[in-house]
Amino acid sequence: MGSVLALSSGPGHRNWPFSTDPPPSRWDAHPAYWDSPPRWERRDGRLPNPGSFHSLHRSCKDVFPQQIEGVKMILNKTLSSFFKVSHTLHLSAVSPSYYRFHVEHLQSDDDGKDKDAPALIGEMDSSGSLNAHALLHVTERVRARTVFQTQQSQFVTWQFETEYRGNDFTAAVTVANPDVLRESVILVAHFLQSVSSGLVLGGELVYHRGRAEEGGILTLAGQYSGPNWTATLNAGKGGAHASYYHRANKQIQVGVEFEASTRTQETTTSFGYQMELPEANMVFRGMINSRCIIGGVLEKRLTPLPATLVMGAFVNHRGDKLQVGLGVHVG
Repeated sequence: MGSVLALSSGPGHRNWPFSTDPPPSRWDAHPAYWDSPPRWERRDGRLPNPGSFHSLHRSCKDVFPQQIEGVKMILNKTLSSFFKVSHTLHLSAVSPSYYRFHVEHLQSDDDGKDKDAPALIGEMDSSGSLNAHALLHVTERVRARTVFQTQQSQFVTWQFETEYRGNDFTAAVTVANPDVLRESVILVAHFLQSVSSGLVLGGELVYHRGRAEEGGILTLAGQYSGPNWTATLNAGKGGAHASYYHRANKQIQVGVEFEASTRTQETTTSFGYQMELPEANMVFRGMINSRCIIGGVLEKRLTPLPATLVMGAFVNHRGDKLQVGLGVHVG
């Protein structure tokens, strides 16, 4: 979440390879318990909770490879059952090199006594930029989130989110960058309703007010899920975002995305797949899109060592560019 624009789930927010936007930080990822399991796993006959609005396209996006360029080393260290730290060193010839320190304080057990304790996530890089993220279960149904982000010595983002999860619906309200002196604020409201065991309908309303401008964007969303596939569509004034995810078997998953933006007047269609080879301790993710970009990332678990080797390459045939990356994850 590099800016408040990331609050909107409209199209055009994906960091494609060869993009001038920096890759998203890992600090913005939610803990595993923050989102409910897939809806088709519910077998009690009742309508399930649809989960969070921001996770509608997550199944499809997880299939695509993450951009990798240069040399990166990540060292993860678990200090206790609820305290983890990591060190990241990235050397690049395209973007500025950096060092990043990441720390997490999470609940030790989802079913333990510390379940209501806050989850704290912090990250600082060598330029002095800081990201702070706090998650709290206020009650069994109410969850709160706070995010602060600085770019060197300047505050960039400060937002507060409250989410309520009913038996078959989810409602959330986010307040971002409130400034009394400048009379500006961004409000985001989300709502999802389970219509049937596989169908979810909802929407997002983004309202922005400043001294010189005021406006809002309404986006409608729908998702239909089967036992091994999910189709999702977001459409509004800002554009459209459609995705389809399909799990062919235990080893192969595929995904297709379509994004159209009315602001940039651009459309992009992408195809991605993930292949798991448990016998070889390998996972391969590949993608190709309508911008003539082809790429793939291979992850190899170096057993018995607690390390993972990551190799990736992306080719932009239209721009005649090549990016190659090598990484090692330890811990």
